[in-house]
Amino acid sequence: MKEKALKGLKVLEMGQLIAGPSAGRLFAEFGAEVIKIESPDTGDAIRSWRVVENGTSLWWYVQSRNKKSVALDLRQEEGQEIIRKLAQEVDIIIENFRPGTMEKWGIGYEQLKALNPGIIMIRISGYGQDGPYRDKPGFGSIGEAMGGLRYLTGYPDRPPTRVGVSIGDSISSLYAVIGAMMAVYHRDVKGTGQGQFVDVALYESIFSIMESMLPEYDRKGIIRERTGSTLPGITPSNTYICKDGKYVVIGANGDGIFKRLMIMIGHPELAEDPRFESNALRSEHAEYLDSIIEEWTKSLDLADAIQALDEAKVPAGSIYSIEDIVADPHYQARGMIREVEVDGIGKMKVPGIVPKLSETPGDIDWVGPKLGEHTEDVLRDFLKLDEGYINELKDKGIFGKEKEEGVKN
Repeated sequence: MKEKALKGLKVLEMGQLIAGPSAGRLFAEFGAEVIKIESPDTGDAIRSWRVVENGTSLWWYVQSRNKKSVALDLRQEEGQEIIRKLAQEVDIIIENFRPGTMEKWGIGYEQLKALNPGIIMIRISGYGQDGPYRDKPGFGSIGEAMGGLRYLTGYPDRPPTRVGVSIGDSISSLYAVIGAMMAVYHRDVKGTGQGQFVDVALYESIFSIMESMLPEYDRKGIIRERTGSTLPGITPSNTYICKDGKYVVIGANGDGIFKRLMIMIGHPELAEDPRFESNALRSEHAEYLDSIIEEWTKSLDLADAIQALDEAKVPAGSIYSIEDIVADPHYQARGMIREVEVDGIGKMKVPGIVPKLSETPGDIDWVGPKLGEHTEDVLRDFLKLDEGYINELKDKGIFGKEKEEGVKN
């Protein structure tokens, strides 16, 4: 088995729910040793979100795979002291509390930097670590709204809607990992030994993917509005209904692709029409072109339409449900539908690893652990604390009550 890319990297994950833990998952999938701190009372809230089986959310098993769970009461000084000890041994700390929370516990960036000058701290929050909104509570949904995404999502005659997943949190987690690896490069490859903190704001992560919205407004006063399934200024690129009531997505906005599409659907004259020779010109006639294309898609069932489009080398695809995804041979061939064994449940399908590295690929070593499953192992083997001190902490309830399921005794 090939060695994973991040083997040897040590990460301490604090916080809960989506953005911070998603970043931790990426590190863990590629070989970093990720120690996840959880409240001994409740654990990460995502343990009980959405669909629950055998007392645990199915989401948990994916979100926290390859991580070690340590149950620790951060409200107690002894719990905070363990974080200080861990901070001296790890490379990266992930936290997504409201700004100031870590400082209140005596384990903020400056406080931990004094113990480990090379520490890299990922700080994910709604609005960032400074600015007038710093102290406001923020979730990914608010970041999506403030960042401009929700304003554009939906149809012009209806209220703004949302993407069906927590896209704000997920994009923020990607920026968090990218920022941390840049910091690791600066510290280790350049040899500076210097740590730093990575400040990721949910609304900024969304704003950063809003393409040319800002310069269009600044230079032309354009406020981009909701347009449903179309993409303004990119033509043709839309969703079209087929004979059997199913939908096909066609992206034929490249000049050569547009010509192939027009010839294939029986309109070679449009392929050479000067009105449509560039994307800018085609966008002036988007509704007309969409009507011509949909006239063709309505004459065919979805499968036949996609086959014809594939043969003409026009980018196209159907809109997949999860049932379609699981049945798709390409997903299977690429290892994106994995099957794991979950204690108390049995076999369960989970998403595969992204991205795919040729020499140091990531993998799934284990699914999300029980609450506190690795507490004593980490304290004993990672921090080298003696058994007497561990028992003393246990007696003080630092790891939670002994009767709590999942906390090792």
